[in-house]
Amino acid sequence: MDYFDVINERHSIRAYGNKPIDADSLQKILEALDRAPSAGNLQAYEVYVVADESCKRALVKASGDQEFLAQASVVLVFCSHAARSKVRYAERGTSLYCVQDATIACTFAMLAAAALGLSTVWVGAFDEDEVREIVHAPQGHRPVAMLPIGYAAEEPRLRPRRKLNDLVHQVW
Repeated sequence: MDYFDVINERHSIRAYGNKPIDADSLQKILEALDRAPSAGNLQAYEVYVVADESCKRALVKASGDQEFLAQASVVLVFCSHAARSKVRYAERGTSLYCVQDATIACTFAMLAAAALGLSTVWVGAFDEDEVREIVHAPQGHRPVAMLPIGYAAEEPRLRPRRKLNDLVHQVW
């Protein structure tokens, strides 16, 4: 699929069918997120792959009952890893760059999934400590985004976007 088609076809989906995603597709998504740019190429993030039904149910609870997390074939949990950034970038690396690294990787995974005909939705509302415990992440891995991936069981809602002249500002 053409890159711009991927961007235009990607929508947030909050209902998934029972069809599992194949291992090859998941591998392609993981390889895509590994190619995401990061500050100093430090890749100051970790990704936890959640496919276990009981773990997905726990993620539902940790996210304030966002039920679609349990419907997805897999949920990727993106965590910042501040210690990887601290070495080179000190406080700015620990407070910002590692979070940016994790979110860029999540975006690459989201677009890769769309290119493969899969659906996702970015999830940012959850209890960080509960999610860290569910995925057995150490204290230094901060959950910043979850990405359920699966086959859509709903038609996407087309939502209005801001006009470019309202969003983009020229600096002369």
